[in-house]
Amino acid sequence: MTKWLRTPDAVEALGVSADFLKRHRDSHGGFFEEGKHYVLGASLNASIRWNVDECRDRIHHHGRLAREAHRQLNQLKEGN
Repeated sequence: MTKWLRTPDAVEALGVSADFLKRHRDSHGGFFEEGKHYVLGASLNASIRWNVDECRDRIHHHGRLAREAHRQLNQLKEGN
C-alpha cells in the first residue's frame, strides 16, 4: 500500500525543502506528476500529500541524468 505523507513529513523523509517539492511539481514545470508523486487536498488550505517512495525514485533519476549530462559535457570540452 502506498503511503502518502503531508508536506512537512515528506520534507523530513526526503531531506529536501518544502519549496523544492512544490517548485518541482508538474504544474510549475517540474518533474513530480500529480496523481503519481503528489495529490492535492480537498480545499485550498489542505496539505499536499506526497508519495515519498515515488518522489525519492524521481529525485534519484534526475540526479543521475544531471550527473551523466555533466560527464558528457566534460568529455566534449576535453575533446574525447
